[in-house]
Amino acid sequence: MLDVAIGIVFVFVLMATVCSAIREAIEAKLKTRAAYLEHGIRELLHDVEGKGLANSFFNHPLIHSLYSGGYDAAAQRRRQKPNLLAQGGALPSYIPARSFAMALLDLAAKGPVTDDVSSDPGAPALSLEAVRASVRNLKNPPVQRALLAAIDAAEGDLNRARVNIEAWYDSSMDRVSGWYKRSTHWIIFWIALVLSVGLNIDTLAIADYLYRNDAAREAVVALAAEASNSDSAASISYEAAATQLQSLGLPIGWSDSWHRADVSGAWYESVWGVAGPILGWLVTAFAATLGAPFWFDLLNKIMVIRSTVKPHEKSPEEASEDRQSKVVRTEAVPTTQVPTSVAAPAAAPRMLAKDHDRDWDGCSTAHSAQESTAAMDDELPAARGGVA
Repeated sequence: MLDVAIGIVFVFVLMATVCSAIREAIEAKLKTRAAYLEHGIRELLHDVEGKGLANSFFNHPLIHSLYSGGYDAAAQRRRQKPNLLAQGGALPSYIPARSFAMALLDLAAKGPVTDDVSSDPGAPALSLEAVRASVRNLKNPPVQRALLAAIDAAEGDLNRARVNIEAWYDSSMDRVSGWYKRSTHWIIFWIALVLSVGLNIDTLAIADYLYRNDAAREAVVALAAEASNSDSAASISYEAAATQLQSLGLPIGWSDSWHRADVSGAWYESVWGVAGPILGWLVTAFAATLGAPFWFDLLNKIMVIRSTVKPHEKSPEEASEDRQSKVVRTEAVPTTQVPTSVAAPAAAPRMLAKDHDRDWDGCSTAHSAQESTAAMDDELPAARGGVA
């Protein structure tokens, strides 16, 4: 059962790697992460329509340098959260917290327009006093209040005010990251489900096959052991994972060369023949959503457990010490001839068991140590108790 578990987990590692690679390819094309980031910033700046402060923020030189093109408020405007396959366009997928804080402070101190006045080197340096005096330039009361709270908490220190704004931004981005992770899990689930059905990757069928086929189980465990000992196995490429998945020799695909032993006849002739594969596909799809790193760590843990278990064929089970029969060391000694009144033919000397442990096993007929003699079998006392 432990080897079967190792084989199943190894299949999950490869399956999750393939699905994650497909998800990254889709992300590179659509840039959904950028769409979620833009939506989160619009909510953070209380500008859902993207016409006011959000538009000024994305057009600020510190932010505009992070992406190509301009910020099209009409194209990015959404009242609802982006869907699973939302397109981010040319917007940035990541904005550093420091850039966000500096851009917001600069917008409050010098306004949203970049012209000769706001870019004049003779203008006063950025200070908390200047930000507080010009905070109305933001034209956004909720953000103005949040900015004033960060300034008051800084107690006159500009760097502390910037750190406070960065913390405010990071806490909001944690929420956005949660949105994106949930959407990613759903996308990977649907990718895995399509692959599971299309390639017939049935977890229950694979487990049944590994349990019944010793050669296949040993081969898969050997590959899993090799992968667990390699540091690069956790970051295996899509091509390598797909190749290994196809070369495992497992019942993957729609070939009729293998059938589960518990399903007789055609697969559709029994309830389990229909429900079994569906359940197996769903298990495979849900397992892929956990990601390859999760299953790789679990594989390493199981391999450690397996290495500590003593194989049965190398070390057979030992009987309980209480039930082992005690072996008595004996020495063959000839008996002394007993004189008889009638001459009789010489007989072979009788053999007595010289018991070295007679003091405790009760096999001596003597009543004291001085008259102790070896007891022959026919002179032993009758057995008492429940043993005949």
